[in-house]
Amino acid sequence: MNPRTHFRLVVLYVLVGALLLVLLGRLWTLQVLDGERYASIAAQNRTRDIVVPAVRGMILDDRGRPLARNQSSLVVSVDRTALARQDDGGEAVLRRLAKVLDLGYEDIQQKIRLCSPTVQRPCWPGSPYQPIPVEDDTDPRAALQIMERKEDFPGITAQIQPNRVYPAPHGATAVQTLGYLQPITEEEMAEREGIKVTGYSAVDLVGRAGLEGEYDEALRGEAGYRRVLVDSQGRVTGVAEEQAPTPGNHLVTSIDAEVQGGAEKALKEGIDAARRNGSPADSGAAVVMDVQTGRLIATASYPSYDPSVWTGGITQKKYDALLGEKSNNPLISRVTQGMGPPGSTFKVSSVAAAIRAGYDLHGTYNCPGSYMVGSRAFNNFQGANLGTMNLHTALVKSCDTIFYKFAHEMWMRNGGRNAPLDAKNPMVETARDFGFGSRTGVDLPAESEGRIPDAKWKREYWEATKDASCKHAKTGYPNVAKTDPARAAYLKQVAHENCAEGMVWRAGDAANLSIGQGNVMVTPLQLVRAYAALANGGKLHTPRIGVAVVRPDGTVVRKIDAPEPEKLPVDEKVLAYMRDALADVPKEGTAAGAFNGFDLKRVAVGGKTGTAERWGQEDMSWFASFGPVKNPRYAVVAMVSQGGFGASTSGVIVRKIWEAMYGTKDVEPALDDGRLPTEVPRLPAAEGAAP
Repeated sequence: MNPRTHFRLVVLYVLVGALLLVLLGRLWTLQVLDGERYASIAAQNRTRDIVVPAVRGMILDDRGRPLARNQSSLVVSVDRTALARQDDGGEAVLRRLAKVLDLGYEDIQQKIRLCSPTVQRPCWPGSPYQPIPVEDDTDPRAALQIMERKEDFPGITAQIQPNRVYPAPHGATAVQTLGYLQPITEEEMAEREGIKVTGYSAVDLVGRAGLEGEYDEALRGEAGYRRVLVDSQGRVTGVAEEQAPTPGNHLVTSIDAEVQGGAEKALKEGIDAARRNGSPADSGAAVVMDVQTGRLIATASYPSYDPSVWTGGITQKKYDALLGEKSNNPLISRVTQGMGPPGSTFKVSSVAAAIRAGYDLHGTYNCPGSYMVGSRAFNNFQGANLGTMNLHTALVKSCDTIFYKFAHEMWMRNGGRNAPLDAKNPMVETARDFGFGSRTGVDLPAESEGRIPDAKWKREYWEATKDASCKHAKTGYPNVAKTDPARAAYLKQVAHENCAEGMVWRAGDAANLSIGQGNVMVTPLQLVRAYAALANGGKLHTPRIGVAVVRPDGTVVRKIDAPEPEKLPVDEKVLAYMRDALADVPKEGTAAGAFNGFDLKRVAVGGKTGTAERWGQEDMSWFASFGPVKNPRYAVVAMVSQGGFGASTSGVIVRKIWEAMYGTKDVEPALDDGRLPTEVPRLPAAEGAAP
């Protein structure tokens, strides 16, 4: 044999041998080293996991009455894999179904098509191997046709399933406090630990706001799953494994349905009355707090909406309408997010600040019709000259000029316009001690923190807005001038002042702060918390609504306790002095008209009116109260944006809430001798289980 040929054959043998060794090595790696992994992948090609959502727990009031529960309804669903087996892809079946359900064929098609980046809603965002609901409140006669004619409706099921409903016992809707549910997103599903699922399930609902969102984990329970076998075409051939879901727990709250219903009714009636009297009254809130525990008994917000819009999913058009300006954003809770200047209700903080600054609690002070702050006159309401008085009368008659003088003198004592940004300011410090300007920590999402302005805040705000202010100082507001020249001229003047020296904390800023005007912003929840602290002797509670998490059989999983209350750094003698003064406001002060005919001997209520001015809008109406005065149990606050006088609008609302709680000659009391339950209600298994 030719040596060269022999060499070539040897090289070929070596190459073939090397290739065989590589092949054997690769086979050993696939079958031995990575065998388990590839076996798992192969198994996954034959099975699909489907989420079986848990029945959601109920939200209950303090007596165990459901505020949010589940209601069984007939749900018609479509199995895409069964339709795929039809020669026409299931078109004939869907057309028969559309006729029975009185729906459009195209509507059903859209509901069962799978969502993707290129497919807009309506579509199905869940697993393609899970029956897709197309009608969530089916007429029983239609469902019966489907069940009796199964041969005409292959792949169509009609089953009883739970839907979330809000029964509103005693008229207590509390929709902003309860929140709502929406399907889980793909991103949220990917983040969830535990069961692996194919895609994600839109029947797995999660809380998006309110208590539904805050306590979602406890209410939702634990989803089960069904592992189905599929063939190469993706058609289901059987069930390989199944795990039942664990029902969610119930949430017991401190909300009392009767008090809540009374607060909502009083708030709506007060706003309707304000509108009849010519005020725009665009929104409002009412809140009731247990002053000894910080528990919230009622949280009413207006405008409201029908919570049934969430049942079965909400259309984008309806959702946009809820967020629109025309409906005035009814999704927003005015209790926790409605902010505005509190007016004279803020004076309880200013009295405490004056005493901290060294003024005599039992002194007498002049209450002229106006007080000069620099070159500007700051006036009493309607310029009334009320003469000399003590601080008791100053609260009862709501004298402004005494507080202007306090604030002006403190401002000058600090150095006036040249005071350092960190100069001590008793008005600011005391307001923050009362909890204003910071979140209360309530167990609800999306709480506003309000604002207590000071020199530092004003400097930061000026730096953020000076460019716009200087621009408007030169150009003015031509668009506004077309319809309102006077307002445009005023705005240009303000812009000029802000551009030139908007960073300066002026005497007028301090004066406005002292009576809860200007840039002061508080929420009704912050105000009721402050008045609860005034009433209970100085304990500033963290508000709580959740009381306990309870299993469906009624046993308590855990009680929900609030943090220990903070101590309000105000002498008890000062608090007692103010309580005594506020007790006279409904008797002979600014709220006497609102409480005319109210039995103050039976239920002694103390309170304070607030009428806050806002440029370009009607006055904001406030009334803050507590009672009974000698042994305070509750604080009640009402606010109506653009509602007019504090007494005539909010004062009347608060009066009606007290009447709902304690009753009148014609109204049965919501409370038993003025008391609420203190224990978690026992729920019998039959009643406690989610239906």
